[in-house]
Amino acid sequence: MQTATLNNGITMPMLGLGVFQSPPDATAAAVEEAVRVGYRLIDTAAAYANEREVGEGIRRTGIARHDIFVETKVWISDYGYDATLHAFDKSARKLGIEQIDLLLLHQPLTSRFDLAIDAYKALEVLLAEGKVRAIGVSNFMPEPLQRLLAETSVVPAVNQIEVHPYFQQKDLQRLHAELGILTQAWSPMGGITSYYGGERSTFDDPVLQAIAREHGKSTAQVMLRWHLQEGRAVIPKSIKPARIAENLEVFDFQLSADEVAEIDAMDTGVRSGPEPDSIRLDNYGRDIPEA
Repeated sequence: MQTATLNNGITMPMLGLGVFQSPPDATAAAVEEAVRVGYRLIDTAAAYANEREVGEGIRRTGIARHDIFVETKVWISDYGYDATLHAFDKSARKLGIEQIDLLLLHQPLTSRFDLAIDAYKALEVLLAEGKVRAIGVSNFMPEPLQRLLAETSVVPAVNQIEVHPYFQQKDLQRLHAELGILTQAWSPMGGITSYYGGERSTFDDPVLQAIAREHGKSTAQVMLRWHLQEGRAVIPKSIKPARIAENLEVFDFQLSADEVAEIDAMDTGVRSGPEPDSIRLDNYGRDIPEA
């Protein structure tokens, strides 16, 4: 497994299992299977409503806790200093662990950025107390990221953002590199271009299909390999054992410089997911249940 050293010295696997939209009744089995075949990072979130099942899946494996990197996210309804401290408690109890390896703010909440700042300051306290090993953000664009840095003390270790061949956010990635922030791609294979009703699917793209044939791999594996070669962490989601295993089989081949350039050239600049600024308390706020 390829790893990255975060800006605070913590080592994190570069490829993990994502569980966004994984039904709770299927999540534990998917996590158990992923760990069995070699995954060592699991990404979840309070808003996914499956943290409890992630914890159950990890426990079923019998793998030592320190060998599994657990990542979760605080939802906007729990922003604010005290609320975010309590959000950690809720997530930790649901996961059944005392220490979370990476805790992120799920959205920038630019409409109430004061709450996001207070939430991040709570993450800084959790980090200082050893309750989390690293902290970061998700879906933060350049302007809110710079505002966060101006008002807090700890540079985020990770910014988890939408990145796939059709939407690459190159300027934001360059800013991450300047600041020492690891880019972690959600929807790394562009599945979002299909399930959000997009007209084009990365899985059917002729450029990716041609590269896949050249290497005897799937288009999904080519996309994951592209991310890894460019230094991005990835969290592909699946609940199917065969697909979970396939997504891990990306360390035995290398894309050529020309192939990487071909994929780089596929960027449309069109976001498939929601605009981060559109995520507000009035339209996306919801209570996160107690553990």
